Amino acid sequence: MLNNKVIVVTGGNGLIGKSFVSNISKHGGIAIVADFDHKGQIFSKSVNNSDFFKIDITDTVSVKKCIEYVFNKYGKIDALVNSAYPKNKNFGRSFFDVEYDDLCENINLNLGGYFLTTQIFCKFFKKQGFGNIVNLSSIYGLISPKFEIYENTKMTVAVEYSMIKSALIHFTKYTAKFLKNSNIRINCISPGGIFDNQNELFLKNYNLKCLNKGMLSPDDISGSLIFLLSENSKYINGQNIVVDDGFTL
Repeated sequence: MLNNKVIVVTGGNGLIGKSFVSNISKHGGIAIVADFDHKGQIFSKSVNNSDFFKIDITDTVSVKKCIEYVFNKYGKIDALVNSAYPKNKNFGRSFFDVEYDDLCENINLNLGGYFLTTQIFCKFFKKQGFGNIVNLSSIYGLISPKFEIYENTKMTVAVEYSMIKSALIHFTKYTAKFLKNSNIRINCISPGGIFDNQNELFLKNYNLKCLNKGMLSPDDISGSLIFLLSENSKYINGQNIVVDDGFTL
């Protein structure tokens, strides 16, 4: 389905990123694990048609070097998948405990990093004559948190998370329209909750809000990614695909 498309996946060594990389490979693509963690190199060696580049998505030189490396080796870059999730050590505190400096740093790391990679890759895509970007947002970029499902647990929804993810959806629309007539598509995926050994009470409460399966696995998201990367979606642009088993209804 992907026919040797060369696809850079930022955060490719993460929980969702690994699934993205594996499924790109399974569907005939060449996946570049672009990650800050050197362990991504070990992971990439376990996946057919996969490569690794150590990237800092908040550093202009690093992003440009990633493009240079991939283009020099493969002769093209078909797509960028923005699924990195950089954050500082204080990310995820309860609303009243969030320090202003931490808020600004996390927005800069995550949303700023998505801006930087998108901007630099789009400049390259314009020169190349084609390109495709898929951003990873969240259901909490669409709706306010269902705080009741976190009751009696130590979990919460980070305010930075909701701010960043909602902004990513609009950023997707903005860039897609800005790049009109450039043969570059930009879309977004907003997943529901992804299973990661969360608190059992939380999982029970979360699943009650869904329609069938409940908490999803990374592979449940990957089908939408493969679709957006393929020619089957060539006229889908500036859209946000929600994969949440009905949680947002």
